[in-house]
Amino acid sequence: MKLQIKTLGLILAASFLVLSCKDTANEAKVIDDRQAVIDSMNIEMAKQKAEVAKQKSIDSMQAIVAQEQARKNQVRNNAVAAAPAAEPKKKGWSGAAKGAVIGAGVGAIGGAVIDKKKPAQGAIIGGLAGAGLGAGTGAILDSKKNK
Repeated sequence: MKLQIKTLGLILAASFLVLSCKDTANEAKVIDDRQAVIDSMNIEMAKQKAEVAKQKSIDSMQAIVAQEQARKNQVRNNAVAAAPAAEPKKKGWSGAAKGAVIGAGVGAIGGAVIDKKKPAQGAIIGGLAGAGLGAGTGAILDSKKNK
């Protein structure tokens, strides 16, 4: 009987050792798994912090660019406001008006020279005819110039 108790004691001790070793291995594996999860969470948090810092940097650069653009616009607006207003370009005489005046003068002189008995009447008739012909010629030249 002593042998059986001794054998039984050895079997119990051996089984206790086997069982206790398995639990330790499982606990170590659980601890390693937990640590892996914690490490991956820490890595993700670090990535998020880096992304937030990057976005803050981008936002601050955009704010600086916007301020610089606003300053340039203000300077441009001040320069435009300070510049004297350009005078509107004066329109010259049209070709028809020039032709009428020249034709009237030439016609008046011609009419006065031709009608020696009544030079005033000749000047009036010649001036009217010359003005008509000059205005027509000037209008034709204007239309050709605009094309």
